[in-house]
Amino acid sequence: MKSSHMKRAGLRHALATAAAILSLTATVLVPAPAYAQFGGIVYDPSNYAQNVLTAARSLEQINNQIRALQNQATSLVNEARNLATLPTSVLAPLQQQITQTQALLGQAQRMAYNVQAIQTEFARQYKSTDLTASQRTMVESAEGRWQNSVSAFEDALKVQAGAVANIEGTRNAVNDLVTASQSATGALQAAQAGNQLLAVQSQQLTDLIASVTAMGRAQTLDAASSAAAKAQAREQLRRFLAPGRGYVATSVQMFRN
Repeated sequence: MKSSHMKRAGLRHALATAAAILSLTATVLVPAPAYAQFGGIVYDPSNYAQNVLTAARSLEQINNQIRALQNQATSLVNEARNLATLPTSVLAPLQQQITQTQALLGQAQRMAYNVQAIQTEFARQYKSTDLTASQRTMVESAEGRWQNSVSAFEDALKVQAGAVANIEGTRNAVNDLVTASQSATGALQAAQAGNQLLAVQSQQLTDLIASVTAMGRAQTLDAASSAAAKAQAREQLRRFLAPGRGYVATSVQMFRN
């Protein structure tokens, strides 16, 4: 009886020991929770990693926005440069030179640069020469035509002198515009410099046209005068050789006896 009681007690001790071992084993095999507690603060590694990743993505988005703003600022600066106007303008001196050339042309003597006036005077002095007029009238007409030619050549020389005087102003304008074009900060300044250079060329063409026109006027009047003089000379020669009206020989006493 005693022996049976001892056996049951030993069995209960063995079972208790086995239960304790199983409990310890289970404790070892179950993984520890993914957080720890430090001074009342719970630390979760997976949550911390997620927060770090979220912060990195937010920082990247902020950097992208900053770069976009920088690009927009650069674009606005470039647009402002492209819209900036050229600080140099040669329009006023060019207009002054053209005005001076026009003034010289306006000083044309005896026969102005006017279509109606030219038609009237040319018809009166060159085309409709009165070959029945007196000798004195013919001489006066020839002298008037000669004065027209001389005055026209003088006018041409004045215009040419004015064009030569404008060369220095043109040189200064070209120099200023080339310098401004090379230092242009934007497309608009470069375009304006180019346009003003074209204006300088137009002014030079104006002087050239004025000089050629003045010289052509003088040569035309001289040629017309020569043509009229030929017609008048033929009439004067005819009168000189006409019977009874021409030259009559008379005796002239050269020395006294």
